[in-house]
Amino acid sequence: MDTAAANAPYEKGKWAWVFKREPGEMRYWLAKSEPDAFSFDDLLRRHGRTTCWDGVRNFAARNFLRDGMRMGDRVFFYHSSIDPQVIVGECEVAREGYVDHTAFDIKHRHYDPNSKQGDPQWYMVDLRAVAQFTKPVTLAQMKLKATLKEMALIRIGRLSVTPVTEKEYKVIRGMAGER
Repeated sequence: MDTAAANAPYEKGKWAWVFKREPGEMRYWLAKSEPDAFSFDDLLRRHGRTTCWDGVRNFAARNFLRDGMRMGDRVFFYHSSIDPQVIVGECEVAREGYVDHTAFDIKHRHYDPNSKQGDPQWYMVDLRAVAQFTKPVTLAQMKLKATLKEMALIRIGRLSVTPVTEKEYKVIRGMAGER
């Protein structure tokens, strides 16, 4: 089992499974971004097609970043707050959870006066683009799939980072024409 997960208080609850894994076991995730703030095209233009995923200010999503995501995990890139809301591509975790330094920068839009250097509250990961979907998958399309009815994105739409089961991952990749 993953050492970090074994030391975290996640033995119970709906999301316990995402924190427990065998060595080398893959997990799948979905990360949301408003395309006018940072789009998948923006990610593709970054050096190494990689960026830090900063600014997450929800404790459940923070826990997924800090304690759940591991190197190589796959992450759907979801454009939110647009019409239609849509999964446009896939990334991989290129760096595991580390302190989100933007919380300490008073001039940064993600500044949090309650976060302290010696006791950080917020974490981020680095994501690297893997593939842009030629057939993006809309939220409306996902809601029509019975196999996706329990998906966190559909059930708990407010979280900016959510787990995706392996089955959900495969269904969505199939809908996007990816194999």
